[in-house]
Amino acid sequence: MVTRDGKEYLIPNEDLITNQVVNWSHSNDHVRLDIFFGTAYSDDPHKDGELAIEAATTVERVLDYPKRPVCHIVGFGDSSVDYILRFWIKDPTGGLTNIRGGVYLALRDAFKANNISIPFPQREVRILEEGGD
Repeated sequence: MVTRDGKEYLIPNEDLITNQVVNWSHSNDHVRLDIFFGTAYSDDPHKDGELAIEAATTVERVLDYPKRPVCHIVGFGDSSVDYILRFWIKDPTGGLTNIRGGVYLALRDAFKANNISIPFPQREVRILEEGGD
């Protein structure tokens, strides 16, 4: 078996029979991809999700039909409201990392244009004097 990055694997017949094998295009060439991102707590999560979906649909290989991208809040992190953006493509052999990168760039551009913050952890460090309370 040859992977998309050119690595070759020899798989014993027993493994093919007894273990699960993932075939990305056996009966359908549609593949769902997920990316994760976060926005500041001060931003509107409804607007953030809508913009994320719109941004994903601007990327050429992202499908709008039959399954439109979706965006869901998945948690409240230390520095951000955390989301998952799910979208479908039809051509996994065209690469997965490049399409994820394209969606991340579209997301960043849409957020920048709409003054939505992508936060990063910030810590305050205090140095106490020795022997002081």
